[in-house]
Amino acid sequence: MLRAMSEPRLKTEIRVSAQLRRASIAGAFAAIARRGDPDAGAVAVKVYLGARRARLFVESRDETGAAIWREPLEGEADEADVDRYLEKEARFDRDLWIVEIEDRQGRSFVD
Repeated sequence: MLRAMSEPRLKTEIRVSAQLRRASIAGAFAAIARRGDPDAGAVAVKVYLGARRARLFVESRDETGAAIWREPLEGEADEADVDRYLEKEARFDRDLWIVEIEDRQGRSFVD
């Protein structure tokens, strides 16, 4: 039986560290709000825009298995709604990483 080879993946801890570095270099504040599995945890990125508004990006896979970023709340949302979504996801996925970025331009610095 033949098996499809999957693309090699960087550890989540390394990818998150690079994202924090990119944000810092660009002048945004970024921090890890929740640390998940260092090797293979999924990542959620909350981007605070100011005035209690935020955007949420969640790591996912498309129908072919390729890594993608999706916005489950579809654009800007009330920060409290984003926080509730993240609390629910964290209860469901103990390996989840949550990165918080404060950037008035709304940059997420995702791959």
